[in-house]
Amino acid sequence: MEPVRIIPCLDMKDGRVVKGVHFVELRDAGDPVENAAFYREAGADEVAMLDIAATLEGRKTRIEWARAVAGTLGDVPLTVGGGINELADIEALFEVGVGKVSMNSAAVARPEFVSEAAETYGSARVIVAIDGRRNAAMPSGFEVVVSGGQKPTGRDCVEWARECESLGAGEILPTSMDGDGTLAGYDLPFTRAIAESVSLPVIASGGAGTLEHFYEGVIEGKASALLAASVFHFRTFTVGEVKAYLAAQGVPVRS
Repeated sequence: MEPVRIIPCLDMKDGRVVKGVHFVELRDAGDPVENAAFYREAGADEVAMLDIAATLEGRKTRIEWARAVAGTLGDVPLTVGGGINELADIEALFEVGVGKVSMNSAAVARPEFVSEAAETYGSARVIVAIDGRRNAAMPSGFEVVVSGGQKPTGRDCVEWARECESLGAGEILPTSMDGDGTLAGYDLPFTRAIAESVSLPVIASGGAGTLEHFYEGVIEGKASALLAASVFHFRTFTVGEVKAYLAAQGVPVRS
């Protein structure tokens, strides 16, 4: 097993880090640069920054946010998502030090965008985020939603993940709307269904609340990386504590 990556996530709105439950009921979680500095010192393997309002507000990701956070993180890779819908957006982010981009609504609207990005910048720098919610009418039981969880698409999450792999995506980031912010644990059936359907690394996201949840994300969810927000922002655990716990359970982590 490859070492599991631990990824704090900065959900951004109005220049601040926020965290909600089921994509709503947002509360302030601090300054993004201060959080980035904290996570760099704490040993985060990567950091994600998602501009959660960009698509809903019909605008691009705020480049100034990305520049400030990337500059603070130094050699810790930064992934940015939200409002990315053309190659020029990706180019602008990479120019300010971003390592990877995450696309969601734009990829669903125009799947060839995934291929264009992968062919231009390499698959390793292209993540497709899949926001899903339970829907028994879907073959896998999970439906893709876009626009910050506001719009159902009628697309099956597992089928979409397979398509993204064929289009050239380098990683898949599935987030369960049902689990987001609940601290009740990753949606393991959702994460596992996607992980078992593709050969790409899958990043578990949405719902981590205990150290055991991180372990379950790897062992039961089959995730290659573990993304979390609330438990890190509100200092329930540090990245180091999560890594120490996983290592004690026999799960390889990066030192």
